[in-house]
Amino acid sequence: MINEQQLINQLRNEETKQVAFRNVVTLYKERLYWHVRKIVLDHEDADDILQNTFIKVWRNIDSFRAESGLYTWLYRIATNESLTFLNQKKRKSFRGTDEEVNDYLVENIQADPYFNGDDLQLKLQEAIAKLPEKQRLVFNMRYYDDIKYQDMEKILDTSEGALKASYHHAVKKISEYLKKLH
Repeated sequence: MINEQQLINQLRNEETKQVAFRNVVTLYKERLYWHVRKIVLDHEDADDILQNTFIKVWRNIDSFRAESGLYTWLYRIATNESLTFLNQKKRKSFRGTDEEVNDYLVENIQADPYFNGDDLQLKLQEAIAKLPEKQRLVFNMRYYDDIKYQDMEKILDTSEGALKASYHHAVKKISEYLKKLH
């Protein structure tokens, strides 16, 4: 198995870039897809965003400063692409409130033919979709992806304290939402 620094060096070398890039896609596409999918909730949108993420990686590998790991950098690009997508969708589709956007996300989950969870999973996803954007993002990264707060700091450019507070509020809101259902 090739180490990360060798992979970065190969990505920066025109002779080895294509093979190295295929390796990066193979290594990270599934994890990044599910990260993006948890943010945008729609399968087709997640696919498009993932493709845009990898295009940005291809074009910008020379700007990677290695201040964090390659995966952290990829994660940040995918996160930014996802948030940009949601903001564009919000501006195009809605002139309304964040609550209206969250309701739209919940409707998407309920209508998604790719969702194959049981009723409890559906309710959890609905609760997560109702969270404010930042809380939803932090919750997904911590709970599902098990990302350390130190890595989240780099990905989201936010302090550890703020991230912990967002996670705490998210857990509390999800718990309250699920209690209302029972």
